[in-house]
Amino acid sequence: MRTTATAFAPATVANVGIGFDILGHAVEAIGDKVHLTRTATPGVRIQAITGLALDLPLEPEQNTAGQALKSLVESQGLDFGFDMVIEKGIPLGSGLGGSAASAVAAVVAGNAFLEKPLTSLELLKFAMKGEAVASGSVHVDNIAPSLFGGLVLTVGIDFPRTKQIPVPPGIRCVLVHPHMYLSTKEARRILSRTVEMSDLVWQCANLAGFISACYTNDLDMIRDAFEDVVVEPQRQALIPGFKDVKRSAMAAGALGCSISGAGPTVFAWCEQKDAKDIETAMSKAFLMHGLQSDRWISEIEPKGARVIA
Repeated sequence: MRTTATAFAPATVANVGIGFDILGHAVEAIGDKVHLTRTATPGVRIQAITGLALDLPLEPEQNTAGQALKSLVESQGLDFGFDMVIEKGIPLGSGLGGSAASAVAAVVAGNAFLEKPLTSLELLKFAMKGEAVASGSVHVDNIAPSLFGGLVLTVGIDFPRTKQIPVPPGIRCVLVHPHMYLSTKEARRILSRTVEMSDLVWQCANLAGFISACYTNDLDMIRDAFEDVVVEPQRQALIPGFKDVKRSAMAAGALGCSISGAGPTVFAWCEQKDAKDIETAMSKAFLMHGLQSDRWISEIEPKGARVIA
């Protein structure tokens, strides 16, 4: 009988510019861990939160990892419980899917204790309940790639379907996280509820072109399609220096550059040979606007959350 389990869930880039709330990819460079210990007393208890975000709630119902695991436990009618320790490797309010990663790591760790483990698609629904605690709404563009790995398209909410999209070989993701906090709820609140028909058509064409280019390794098409004409224009004002950061990334050879999730992290897709120059250019642009930053260069590997101990 298993008594402990630790799961790792990678950070994510949600939206990937042109796929608002339906497209996302995993970032192997950083992630969250959840440690579970089996207890005789039913229920979920969060014992500690360590790492980069220490001021998160310990009450399971108010914590993404706690609520996700609680939903899993209740659905399975378990006669035992869990003590949980959350190790945050993703900065809070960074736009890198920290709340989703904790929820995903929790259900993956919890799944290791079940006599009949659930499928990843079944786990997705429990992680969604955890993510809703942080964002105020249910969307899976962070959860799905953190759980499944790679670049993931998700269709539907009540009965979500996922599809892993191939990524051309040699592609890297450069992430630059300026030292500022941006609330996901605030970043969603400012968005207009209406979209011009011309922008809708443009955005749909870019999404279709981007996915098609991923399947055919067409980097020129990726570059042409990598433009968000709906959400990025509204959110860019929340990130000081965004236009300069994007301009610097593109000048250094990026295939595309946009806001990771709700921000403030800015990401760029590029060929491996250009990654370091792009990272330097983006961080210098933020520095011109008075912002220090953390930086990562990551592959987009088809490897998602997993039990590591």
